[in-house]
Amino acid sequence: MIQNPVLPGFNPDPSICRVGLDYYIATSTFEWYPGVQIHHSTDLVNWRLVKRPLDRAAQLDMRGNPDSGGIWAPCLSFADGLFWLVYTDVKRLDGSFKDSHNYIVTAPSIDGPWSDPVRVNSSGFDPSLFHDDDGRKWFLNMVWNHISTGVGGSPKHPSFAGILLQQYDPEARKLVGPVRNVFAGSAHGLVEGPHLFKREGWYYLTTAEGGTGYDHAVTMARSRRIEGPYELHPDIHLITSKDAPDAMLQRAGHGQIVETPQGEVYHTHLCSRPLPGLRRSPLGRETAIQKCVWGEDGWLRLAHGGPVPEVEVAAPVPSARAPEPELVHYDFDGADLPRDFQWLRTPYPERLFSLTEKPGSLRLFGRESIGSWYEQALVARRQQHFSFRAKTELAFAPETFQQAAGLTHYYNRHKFHFLGVTHDARHGRVLTILSCPGDWPDGRLTFPLSDPLPLSAAGAIGLAAEVDGAILQFWYRDGGDWMKAGPVLDASVISDEGGRGEHGSFTGAFIGMAAFDTSGAGLAADFDHFVYARRGG
Repeated sequence: MIQNPVLPGFNPDPSICRVGLDYYIATSTFEWYPGVQIHHSTDLVNWRLVKRPLDRAAQLDMRGNPDSGGIWAPCLSFADGLFWLVYTDVKRLDGSFKDSHNYIVTAPSIDGPWSDPVRVNSSGFDPSLFHDDDGRKWFLNMVWNHISTGVGGSPKHPSFAGILLQQYDPEARKLVGPVRNVFAGSAHGLVEGPHLFKREGWYYLTTAEGGTGYDHAVTMARSRRIEGPYELHPDIHLITSKDAPDAMLQRAGHGQIVETPQGEVYHTHLCSRPLPGLRRSPLGRETAIQKCVWGEDGWLRLAHGGPVPEVEVAAPVPSARAPEPELVHYDFDGADLPRDFQWLRTPYPERLFSLTEKPGSLRLFGRESIGSWYEQALVARRQQHFSFRAKTELAFAPETFQQAAGLTHYYNRHKFHFLGVTHDARHGRVLTILSCPGDWPDGRLTFPLSDPLPLSAAGAIGLAAEVDGAILQFWYRDGGDWMKAGPVLDASVISDEGGRGEHGSFTGAFIGMAAFDTSGAGLAADFDHFVYARRGG
């Protein structure tokens, strides 16, 4: 059985393609570097992260991109012996405008080498590339209308002005021919995320609608001609949880059709799992898969009936989900960062960290403040469970209050908790907690420790975080037993819905290591290891 979500933790906007017996899902990464996550499966049940293809400055530089800007809604396809990856780099999110640039990269293998990007257009976001059976290629994206009352974080229907279609010439590497607005969407509004699928002479267009909150949906339409007109599905929405507040998988929408070699049909979609009793989703928008069937009327529907997605779904072939480890221990013994980890925005990670300057440790170089949009030395992995414990050991000798390093539960500059070793004029080396519990737009800090906790003058310090649903407790060890560090904190604010809310927060909670040095000295902090242990769901 398929157990949803198949990609737990922050993995939204899933685009799926099949090449022979292999399935690939590409998901959005927003401001996290390298860009785009690609997972691989042979059974739709078990998935493994195999590549983040946008990994160099020529392909992606997000320094200065706002929180939840960056890589939106990639589309992965295979044709002519190449993988084609289409993506948006969003440079402006707030206000009436969206500065969103769309690109194409290609590779002969999922492992690469991935080409330098071709810039295609900037008229909107959520691009898609469709390879027709006559050899032509068609580029789609939603079109953004700034002459509207909609702004970033508070979307309105007139801003989402339809789905554009234009032919793409791969030889000339540019769009050619007329630009057509082929689909305005349904009355539900906020149409985006287009994907085309062709069957028996029909072009089927699936889109996302309703915004990426609790009104989200997959909407379907079809036409005999690629340029339209497109008629709506008689049920309008193929997948949605908007009228099912008790469904396990909420905010369902934005996905793509895939056929198995035997002709069975599945559809990916994003979803979230709010904390019980709270409308907050710390794991962000995750990836799920639903089985579908074609009806006698030629329309696609969920195999179990109705539009509400299910947690357990029949797989194409009998297959058990491989057990996940209860604990993952990262030693930092290699020359490369473990694949589970990412950093923020910059294509120059050597400015942020090194795995060779002190072999066996991850060395972070203190750069700009936690939450910076430019150079932030933060290396973290996704939170994938509602309850977990993470711990590390830190060697760090700060000389000023402007230098700090430690462990962080992080969403963005307005939503984080940071347990840090720093310097205090009275006590020398101390432990402090900096929190920003959703204070948007100001990003005002709170200080949960009334006084910093004195530490020994030298030696490694153990740091840990325990999260149980909406509760976060930090811990520390200074040569002796583990002790609590500060009061219980609100972990639920490190979520899509915390602070500004889900229409302006598109990633998910991370847990990881951070260092800053706002004096400009670039003081190094050495992390000996990192442990992530699930404690349930």
